[in-house]
Amino acid sequence: MTPFTRHIGVTAPLLRDNIDTDTIIPSREMRTVSRTGLAEGLFAPWRYTDPDARSPEHSFVLNLEAFAGASILLAGQNFGCGSSREHAVWALIESGFRVVIAPSFATIFRNNALRNGLLTVSLDENLIRGIREWVEVNPRHHLVEVDLEKCVLIADSALAPIPFVIDPLSRTMLLEGLDEIGLTEQSLDSIAAFEASDRKRRSWVYLGDA
Repeated sequence: MTPFTRHIGVTAPLLRDNIDTDTIIPSREMRTVSRTGLAEGLFAPWRYTDPDARSPEHSFVLNLEAFAGASILLAGQNFGCGSSREHAVWALIESGFRVVIAPSFATIFRNNALRNGLLTVSLDENLIRGIREWVEVNPRHHLVEVDLEKCVLIADSALAPIPFVIDPLSRTMLLEGLDEIGLTEQSLDSIAAFEASDRKRRSWVYLGDA
């Protein structure tokens, strides 16, 4: 997993509430069991007038030239609700997104994002609207900066940085590029020491070991 420390990028506004995982990546677009090959299906119901022919809906934000290569997404309340499919996060990451900013997230989506290095930032709706208005003035030059080390977001050099909250464990995992397995592996020495001590204290538990 790629560590996340600081990111600056084009920001695409998609301020709709309750964007569910079936809209982010419909089940019909999940034609692979791997984490790749999903980018074309991202937001397919909105992105294409005909998903089969891949005919673009020219008014959709990700199809606009000004937002080409966007790596930060602004969204509405309850982003990532619906099913627990991890493919929704994979599709966003494969499409180049590193950050999703929304007032709130579905818990399972947020957890899936953390495991895959996608930063989710919860901000007040009014702040998000303000960021959208600033970005839309000149999307290619009004870039948003997200600094996970300082836990701040910078959307306008004329304004103070916007702080955001993330729990310490999630922050550490993202900064160091660790999933739960990687986090556990950092404690292998402590685990081995516990097991050695436990073998002495409860030897009968280990009688079946080879």
